Amino acid sequence: MHAAVVRSFDTPPRFDTFPTPTASGEHEILVDVLAAGLHPRVRSAADGSHYTSDGTLPMIPGVDAVGRTPEGELLYFVAPDTALGTMAEQAVVDRRRAITLPPGTDPAAVAAAMNPGMSSWVALRRRVSFQPGGSVLVMGATGNAGQLAVQIAKHLGAARVVGAGRDPRRLDLLKSLGADEVVSLDSDDDDVADRLGRAAADVDVVIDYLWGRPTEQAMRALLTARADRSKALAWVQIGSMAGQDITLPSFLLRAANLTIMGSGQGSVTTAGILAELPSLAEEIASGSLAVDPLPVPLDQVEQAWNTPAAPGQRVVLTP
Repeated sequence: MHAAVVRSFDTPPRFDTFPTPTASGEHEILVDVLAAGLHPRVRSAADGSHYTSDGTLPMIPGVDAVGRTPEGELLYFVAPDTALGTMAEQAVVDRRRAITLPPGTDPAAVAAAMNPGMSSWVALRRRVSFQPGGSVLVMGATGNAGQLAVQIAKHLGAARVVGAGRDPRRLDLLKSLGADEVVSLDSDDDDVADRLGRAAADVDVVIDYLWGRPTEQAMRALLTARADRSKALAWVQIGSMAGQDITLPSFLLRAANLTIMGSGQGSVTTAGILAELPSLAEEIASGSLAVDPLPVPLDQVEQAWNTPAAPGQRVVLTP
């Protein structure tokens, strides 16, 4: 079969031939892949930097996809953590890690949105006790996952959602997606702290895709400006687009009711993540969440890897 193949962590995947996988387990079937999303998680696996990477090469990237069974059933499925990913003409699916999609579902939309959407969906439903009427700050709201996080927080009942990010074009999109207020992080430290303090000091949850210096600024700004520091604040770390580490002054943990946690593979069980797939897929398939997929033929994977998508878009490879 043809596939996107990684033979070196120093170069993008190339369109190449690869042995067709074989379904061998009790719950396994071979499907034709229709669409596979080019997510940041996929990129980090393909360059060997993701924390789950074991260095195995060659590999086919791709962590999830939409495929069709020989009987014509449309499936969304999550790939296991092996070297055989989803960016190929065919893939083996474990039925326990797959859900059936309704007829008429747009495969590209589901492939584009499920992975980035799951990050905030799982965080708000599995990692914190988020209640309707609560408030949320999304750090890194200008990214694809962050834009979906704004929508998902509103969909799950948030009374107020604040989106923070740097890209001014993408910040402009957030209010049309449900953000009550947006905060630019592109300024000097004092200005950013003042903006964050006025806009988001009293939120209940922070969904953080950035980490690094922006998180250091935001934690201090929110907890300093918070009207009631004993009110619980759950800080959910999901991504590290701005840095792998932070410096956390000890007084912030003593002077406020702050809980810091992560959400991702390991902090949520595989069963817990899989249990959330049907409800999120239903929202995407019904059009409740705004999704803008950019389908690219699989044989153009090298170009797709190096071409940035427009604000709000997610590249989807289509075999």
